[in-house]
Amino acid sequence: MSEENKETTDDRQPTSDDALLKKEHSVDNENAGKKSSSQEKSTDDRPPTTDNIILENELVANNKNTNADSAYTNATIEAEQRETNNEKQETRNSGTHTSELITQNMEVHHHSHPAHGKKTWSAYFWEFLMLFLAVFCGFLAEYQLEHRIEKEREDQFIVSLVDDLKDDEKNLQVMLDFDQQGVVLLDSLIYLLNDAEQAKQHGSQLYYMARVGPRSQPFTNNGRTYDQLKNSGGFRLIRKTDASNKITGYYQQFSPLRLLEDNYNHEFDNYKRVAAKILDPGILRSQETDKGDILRSTDNPPLRTYDSESLKELAFHVLQMNGSRRSKRLMLGNLKNSAAGLRSFLIKQYDIQ
Repeated sequence: MSEENKETTDDRQPTSDDALLKKEHSVDNENAGKKSSSQEKSTDDRPPTTDNIILENELVANNKNTNADSAYTNATIEAEQRETNNEKQETRNSGTHTSELITQNMEVHHHSHPAHGKKTWSAYFWEFLMLFLAVFCGFLAEYQLEHRIEKEREDQFIVSLVDDLKDDEKNLQVMLDFDQQGVVLLDSLIYLLNDAEQAKQHGSQLYYMARVGPRSQPFTNNGRTYDQLKNSGGFRLIRKTDASNKITGYYQQFSPLRLLEDNYNHEFDNYKRVAAKILDPGILRSQETDKGDILRSTDNPPLRTYDSESLKELAFHVLQMNGSRRSKRLMLGNLKNSAAGLRSFLIKQYDIQ
């Protein structure tokens, strides 16, 4: 309904009253404009006062200062911009120079190589050959280094083994002298036990020989280097077959010696069981010193019994021990000769000073 009213209002024709209202409104606007213009003219035509002059001077001074500051700021900014532009130009120039040098180097390096393109079979062949030679030479160098290290280790083992053999020779000689003394004492003891009258007359010698003669000690060789070679697989370092065989053969001779020493200990136990029935323990104790040495008696001490059968039984066990002692001396002598021969062989083969 309102829209229809608006349309009817907009579509109606202007009347005389409306025209009069418009004319009055325009006249009022003209009068107002003339009044304002006359006021502006009257204001501009007024003479300036002292306060206005001071304000104007201050405004002019402020404008000048502002202009000076802005000019200084602009000059500073322009100088900084010029410096920045110069630095950029220098950087650009240096970069250009560096790129030119790189380009020249690349061109020079490029000229040292053939033109890029499809490789020929000969090029592949030479590349393969160079690669093969490089790997092969590296393998040879490593093999040579390993060979030299193993050779040095072999020499060290041989020198140490020579020292061990030298120690064995000295110890074997000591054992030979000790067992020789024991063989002599046991032979004399057998002679006295076979005759009861001789036993009665030489009681001091019989007690001393019965106590010292059977004593024995096992031979201890210096096998530190041999054990190290055997346990660590070091025999592969011994390149010379003769040297390896001689070394092994020498140390294998100790097994029969250990068996013979065990047999002697068994015979010694049998001897002590029979001797306990014939020898007086009090007299045996009186022969001992505080340091463990055995002294020979001087008062011809008696035996517990002079029964011929008991004496002959004890003599039989002495005979068994003395036989084992003689066999042991033979082995020790062979070992001493083997040690000396092996040591001389190794010194000659490896040129040991």
